[in-house]
Amino acid sequence: MQYFNSNTVLFLNGQFQKASNTTADIYGQSLHYGYAVFEGIRAYNTHNGTRVFKAREHFERLKRSAELVHIPFPWKITDLIKHTYKLLEINNLKDAYIRPLIYCAPNMSLIGGTKPSIMICAWEWGAYLGHEQLKVCISTYERPNPKSIPIEAKVSGNYVNSILATTEARNKGFDEALLLDMNQNIAEAPGANIFIEKNGKLYTPPLGNILPGITRATVMELCRVLEIEVIEKHLSVTDLKHADSAFFCGTASEIAGIASIDEYNFPIKWTDSIGSTLQRTYKCLVLEKQNYEVII
Repeated sequence: MQYFNSNTVLFLNGQFQKASNTTADIYGQSLHYGYAVFEGIRAYNTHNGTRVFKAREHFERLKRSAELVHIPFPWKITDLIKHTYKLLEINNLKDAYIRPLIYCAPNMSLIGGTKPSIMICAWEWGAYLGHEQLKVCISTYERPNPKSIPIEAKVSGNYVNSILATTEARNKGFDEALLLDMNQNIAEAPGANIFIEKNGKLYTPPLGNILPGITRATVMELCRVLEIEVIEKHLSVTDLKHADSAFFCGTASEIAGIASIDEYNFPIKWTDSIGSTLQRTYKCLVLEKQNYEVII
């Protein structure tokens, strides 16, 4: 996939400039050690114009990620939101994926970074996990122990774990992986949270060993509006393989239905599941359609 061309503009340290004219330092801690933090944000073409969905929440999480790994954050969130809208306008993007990245200056030591830089870029990106229900496998890779690195931070280096899990799944003929935590409880997908349905209720792993997804929080908000019960609890593989249905959720993947886990096929037809209802409701929400809750 081509993410930019000769006309693409990005935002870098207070200036808008051609992506093809920018450079990265090969002695940077971020390149060598993955010492950087980032966000994934979506913009949607709504009847009210281009809207960045939950922009403030994403940039606040970016700030929190930087703080957790001791990277300075000298920027104002309001300014970053304005720059993001300007970036979309310059690149004539209406439906887009937005990637802010904070990276560190040249430093080959293992001491926390100084003089951070911020880059924001954007590109057109469709459904990250496609439009079909997913065949998923339990990964042999586990999510890192939260005592080893802050799991709630979107740290670049953490995503080597995600790359390994997804690559393993694809090599086995699956669409995506599902990782367990160090206690063998269900954690999350490489880039998304998970919900399972059982007897008309939704269950999802509690915070602590997973990324506190903004889409996950949005799903829970929608469930409150729609009076769908959501229970946060530790879930085993056995719980998962006795569920009625399941879905992933994330900014990139939005809400993606799961057809099967390893050899287990979920018994409820996707169109009859709670996940399908939430998928339609979420789409109405991000597109700013009115009375989205009545579509059930």
